[in-house]
Amino acid sequence: MKYARQTQEALDRLDQALSQLRGLIKRGDQKESLHFMEKGILKERFEELQSMITISSTGTLGSRGTQNVGRI
Repeated sequence: MKYARQTQEALDRLDQALSQLRGLIKRGDQKESLHFMEKGILKERFEELQSMITISSTGTLGSRGTQNVGRI
């Protein structure tokens, strides 16, 4: 459940960043929009979520944090 909560929080932060980007685009601030996507908050939020997904897919930990645990 901890991973699901953390993932949802990361998705929420990404959604907020996308909303900020939308506002920049709506105002016609192209330079700031590009910076926001390429080097700013949106990039950070995406990388945060990407890291979480990568770690979860490469780990061999069981539900209690122990390796390769099957059913008893």
